[in-house]
Amino acid sequence: MKITHIRNATLLVEYEGKTFLIDPMLAEKGTYPPFPNSIRQDQNNPLVNLPISVEEIIADVDAVIVTHLHLDHFDDAAKQALPNDIKMFVQNEEDAAVVKEAGFKNVEILTQNTVFKDIQLIKTKGEHGRGEILKRTGLVCGVVFKHQSEKTLYVAGDTVWYSAVEEEINTHQPDVIVVNGGDNQFVEGGSLVMGKEDIYEVYKAAPKATIISVHMEAVNHWTLSREELKSFINEKDMTSHVFVPDDGEIYTFK
Repeated sequence: MKITHIRNATLLVEYEGKTFLIDPMLAEKGTYPPFPNSIRQDQNNPLVNLPISVEEIIADVDAVIVTHLHLDHFDDAAKQALPNDIKMFVQNEEDAAVVKEAGFKNVEILTQNTVFKDIQLIKTKGEHGRGEILKRTGLVCGVVFKHQSEKTLYVAGDTVWYSAVEEEINTHQPDVIVVNGGDNQFVEGGSLVMGKEDIYEVYKAAPKATIISVHMEAVNHWTLSREELKSFINEKDMTSHVFVPDDGEIYTFK
């Protein structure tokens, strides 16, 4: 397994000889207006450039997984760059309809029993915030990758820590967990994705797993910096298990 962190939540996952592109936001720096009702209203999204070209990102992709349709997970640039016959996995019928409307012809809804080229893809639960804000943020999912010759990978998606995430960890016993950890927020409503205390809960639930925190410093409403998270990781003695990649950084697991 090889995981390349591209930017924000965008990942390339090479798993059992297949390459998956997850949550592609492929626009150039500053293409879109800032997310409203949040900090950094003077900065357009994305805040940073891609570490490699779009052509390099999509060159060898076998399938795309879109955990939900927010702009920072599936944007216009991705819709234009990806071939319309590429395999697309989405979370539900509603998202499938939108992706098909964008011109994609090979769209499949993830379930707990999805199989792609002998690789198990298991849809997992998530909550994009807590309380009232969920009415605005909508439905999201994550995905677990399983194959007998690979370590188990859990990509949690845009979720905070809550009981269902713990249940997914207990059920699947992942060796590698990718969390979206920028503690992104609007002015009101609290965390939309994991903050440092959420990541600590993931670590306590899976103390032997390798945890990778992405979705950081790439869109205007982030509140948790890489530097602050790294300091917290040191403070909690998690340095051998929790990692905070730069854009373009690669992790390999044997």
